[in-house]
Amino acid sequence: MGGLGLPAGSCDTHMHVYDSSYPASSRATLFPPDATIEQYVTVQQQVGCERVVVVQPSTYGLDNSCQLAALATLGDRGRGVMVIDADTSAAEIERLHGLGVRGARFHMLPGGAVGWDNLVPVAEAIAGYGWHIQLQMNGLELADRRRELRDLPVDVVVDHVGRFMPPAGTEHPGFVALLSLLEAGNCWVKLSAPYESSPDGAPNFDAIGELVDTLVDQYPDRMLWATNWPHPGQAEPPGPADLLRLLLRWLPTTALRQQVLVTNPARLYGFTEPRHAPETGNSRA
Repeated sequence: MGGLGLPAGSCDTHMHVYDSSYPASSRATLFPPDATIEQYVTVQQQVGCERVVVVQPSTYGLDNSCQLAALATLGDRGRGVMVIDADTSAAEIERLHGLGVRGARFHMLPGGAVGWDNLVPVAEAIAGYGWHIQLQMNGLELADRRRELRDLPVDVVVDHVGRFMPPAGTEHPGFVALLSLLEAGNCWVKLSAPYESSPDGAPNFDAIGELVDTLVDQYPDRMLWATNWPHPGQAEPPGPADLLRLLLRWLPTTALRQQVLVTNPARLYGFTEPRHAPETGNSRA
């Protein structure tokens, strides 16, 4: 077990590595300082996670080499989500799969490398490998994309509690659309980066608290958790203790932590679930 007794096999499903020796994309809008995989591992140990998903940040566009170098150091404890487009060859997808990549990222905000027109062809190209689409967008627009996302031949992982900007309530059409996607059975949500939707809400980020509670109550088997280390763009990023405090607020029971931190990522990313894991449950009580 790790920090504060997180269950064995707990997974941080979203972090980035930055290295200024790798060229930034010409479309990039965010240029964080260097953040190495070695620095991350220290944070990972403090948080208490054993597994991690390395996610290609928008800074590097379609050049995944920086994240792949980090992923190569992790062995079977790591998986990757990289950026590809409709022109990416089947041979390249197969190569990435062999390196531990299990998803294709779409960052539909300024600086993103791949547009909506690539969504369907990429989904069709990765479906045979069991990959998913990882999607970051303004959740306020989810209602307009609900049918398109629902009809994809792969699962969709929605970043950062939907990233509703500005914050939205549970009755907003975008959040209702998110619940509809979860109900359809091909959607997951990352409980992460609350500052993206609740910029003035530290340490509790109450502006999205009701959204998180609704998601966890109704769809615990579709929730994931992540640090979003090194918190790009944040002048005062949360530390490991802050992350753990919020994790325990969002996932207050042992059963929920087992489900969200271990069982769900094992299923989505292809990790082996630890032996003799306790029974999971859906109740917050």
